Amino acid sequence: MTSPTRPDVVIGEDGLSRCAWGASDPEYRRYHDEEWGTPQHDSDVLFEKLCLEGFQAGLSWITILRRRPAFREAFHGFDPARVAEMGDDDVDRLLGDARIIRHRGKIEATISNARATLALDGSLDELLWSFAPAPRSAPPVSFTEVPATTSESTALSKRLRALGFRFVGPTTMYALMQAMGMVDDHLAGCHRSLTGAEFRDGPSGTPIAAVRG
Repeated sequence: MTSPTRPDVVIGEDGLSRCAWGASDPEYRRYHDEEWGTPQHDSDVLFEKLCLEGFQAGLSWITILRRRPAFREAFHGFDPARVAEMGDDDVDRLLGDARIIRHRGKIEATISNARATLALDGSLDELLWSFAPAPRSAPPVSFTEVPATTSESTALSKRLRALGFRFVGPTTMYALMQAMGMVDDHLAGCHRSLTGAEFRDGPSGTPIAAVRG
């Protein structure tokens, strides 16, 4: 007997269709609707996303979302200049903070990534977006069409590693590309699914990020 297939797009109690992963939890729904896939160009926000994707490695994303306020407090709002000043005492203190992910390597990587960010010739925004792929010609229909890595995420990973960044593997970098709106992997049928120029610009050229708040 074949088990029923879980739908990739589901209808929520509010009547909106969503990618199934973004419909199961209130915090997931907010993140799916307001952040994931929305183009982001604020370098400080991108630094936070890069660090949190590194902390997520091996864990579920909801684990990170629920701890994000504590992460922000622990890492000074992910201000790269302030994080870069953190030292061994801060690492030891955070290893005792049960509100975040207590992983020495990831904590130390966040600090070293802040220093690498400050050492860039340009902005983190410019660096990351220079690896943006061409927009999809059509949205993916199912999760099976969404890759774990791409040639662009692999190239970005290689470049960041060369610049001294850590916990920036190709899979983690593709997740970052999704999170920062560099790629739009909302499935066909999801109310957030837009592609190409329509994704970048709303009606009359209004930036879609502004349309969505």
